[in-house]
Amino acid sequence: MPIVTSKYNPPLLFKNGHFSTVYYGIFRSIKNVSQKRERIKLSDGDFLDLDWSYSKRTSSKVVLLIHGLEGNGQRVYITGSVKEFNNQGFDACAINLRGCSGEPNLLYRSYHSGATEDLEAVIHHILETKNYPDIYIKGFSLGGNIALKYLGKKNNIPKEIKGAVAISVPCDLHNSLQQLLKPKNALYAARFKKHLIEKLEAKQKLFPNKILDEDINTIHTLLDFDDVYTSKAHGFANALDYYKKSSCLQFLPNITIPTLLVNAKNDSFLGEECFPIEIAKNHDYLHLEVPTYGGHVGFYGKKNITYTEKRAASFLKEVF
Repeated sequence: MPIVTSKYNPPLLFKNGHFSTVYYGIFRSIKNVSQKRERIKLSDGDFLDLDWSYSKRTSSKVVLLIHGLEGNGQRVYITGSVKEFNNQGFDACAINLRGCSGEPNLLYRSYHSGATEDLEAVIHHILETKNYPDIYIKGFSLGGNIALKYLGKKNNIPKEIKGAVAISVPCDLHNSLQQLLKPKNALYAARFKKHLIEKLEAKQKLFPNKILDEDINTIHTLLDFDDVYTSKAHGFANALDYYKKSSCLQFLPNITIPTLLVNAKNDSFLGEECFPIEIAKNHDYLHLEVPTYGGHVGFYGKKNITYTEKRAASFLKEVF
């Protein structure tokens, strides 16, 4: 305990994991979401762009939203969450990770699955400049790993942080990478690699002495990308060292605020190690829900509100 018995039972078509993943990743659209951008400076000279959306009524609650790999504050899983949270009386702050807001970041480094220091910087900024006694976090995939790692690694979580939700999280990064390298995920992996290399080539123009053509030419898989760039740019020995040190799995036992993790059984990105059942069984704060269906961030819901959007708002209102 707490293992949560899932009530998610979508229509037949959405019981197919790949259909759910592709539909909610590409074909869904969200309208009537207003976002106001704020840029904050980081202590290392870089910046983050935050996209704010406000409830129609004055709120003392804000949810920080963290996107997944190669996402941004305008991805539909972010704006869908924003809309539902606003309707439920929460303000929302969508964090664009470094280099993901439509403008290259300034440093050789960028973002990665374990970059909790940037989430911490956003939290400190909000505590210093805003008036929110109640702060919540919701992360998706890579962003969920960041959120869970932060909550389990940080010893002095600010008292204002009251709860968190994480969706489709690769809790063991190496285990997830192994899944992405399988033939069943070839199209997803190719799409991720294409976008990552495009960004790396853009960054090469700023740092030609650190990013060489011959290095880029060796990138054939996502593992290669993490060996060539992610690990080197962020202080890891290699890709495997990056996966080991950045995976949230090892930090989950230390979480001390109510947290909901929803990982679907038919998420093709996640292997067995990404389902921390034994940890959750003996945990006072980590609520693990493992629906049979859902794919990767592909949970169906009526009226264009997904199951996890409703679930997240309900969970966070309960812990409040």
